[in-house]
Amino acid sequence: MKSKKRKKQSRAIIRKPGASPGTLVFTGEKVMESSSVQLIQYNEAELLEYAVYDTLPPASEGALITWYDIEGLHNVSLVEALGKEYGLHPLVLEDILDTQQRPKFEAYDDAIFITLHAITFDREARQLQLEHVAIYAGAKFLLSFQEKDDNTFAPVRERIRVANGRIRKRGSDYLAYALADSIVDNYFVVLDQLQEVIEALEEEVMYTPNNLTKSKIHQLKLQTIMLRKSMLPTREAINWFVKSDCPMVQPETDIFTRDLYDHIVQVIDMVETYRDILNGLYDLYLSEISYRMNNVMQLLTIISTIFIPLTFLVGVYGMNFENMPELRWRYGYFAVWGLMISIVIWMLFYFRGRKWL
Repeated sequence: MKSKKRKKQSRAIIRKPGASPGTLVFTGEKVMESSSVQLIQYNEAELLEYAVYDTLPPASEGALITWYDIEGLHNVSLVEALGKEYGLHPLVLEDILDTQQRPKFEAYDDAIFITLHAITFDREARQLQLEHVAIYAGAKFLLSFQEKDDNTFAPVRERIRVANGRIRKRGSDYLAYALADSIVDNYFVVLDQLQEVIEALEEEVMYTPNNLTKSKIHQLKLQTIMLRKSMLPTREAINWFVKSDCPMVQPETDIFTRDLYDHIVQVIDMVETYRDILNGLYDLYLSEISYRMNNVMQLLTIISTIFIPLTFLVGVYGMNFENMPELRWRYGYFAVWGLMISIVIWMLFYFRGRKWL
């Protein structure tokens, strides 16, 4: 318990109190021993790749698109050095290192800046994990920053390695779109996993509800709320990307960014649907528990009703008054037993006839 409490407190301190704007402070948790730096330079005819740790490989001169991909934001000096190399404003670098930053889009005279959340889902723990991702694209270069080495952009690298792909023929604005599209496409994977968990939980509610079922539903509701809080600013950021009039964003890229916006709208619709399903699932859980309780109470009521006349007979013949003729009758004991069994059989047939059993 103490370690969890310390973890929450460390995440709550996101900046140094009193620090001036643009002060570079990493606000997340160190999840990698060393920062991974991957440099890819390409055009339609040429491709260069480098991969190092905690240092910046020098970019080759020439008419190549340069892409630096940094995995592991805890190395502040590395991020600062890359920012100085490409002239990033200190406030942009501050947003890159701030893992609590909400998704947003900013356009400059010669560059665009996007922050998004890469999302994964742990099915065992039923927990969403959000990763801060920042993308800064200039005329002939792009810088991407990630918290973890989870190969978020691996599909984009594979597309670049294919010489006849569209991405090799276009500029850094299209690369920025491709990276954002890769993140959004993974949202659908997460939603499919979430749907499978919800369907399994629905089966549990219908057939084997228990004390943990309610907490599972509540936990998934919290996850969908967190997902929705991330998706709404993401939609806004991509909408600004679509409407951007930055000169470096080519008109040929507009149709792709509009398609990206359609995808994020579809994601939000699915999230809203899952929220409604979980709300209905909680009501179904309460109804199922109430139904099962009613069945138990009905059974107990029937048992009690059957024993009421039997208790009456036993009470009457348990008084032992001398003037009770049945007490001295030779077959009195067997007669009372026969009467009680007959009453039980008659009541069972009566309850079944009324469909109470």
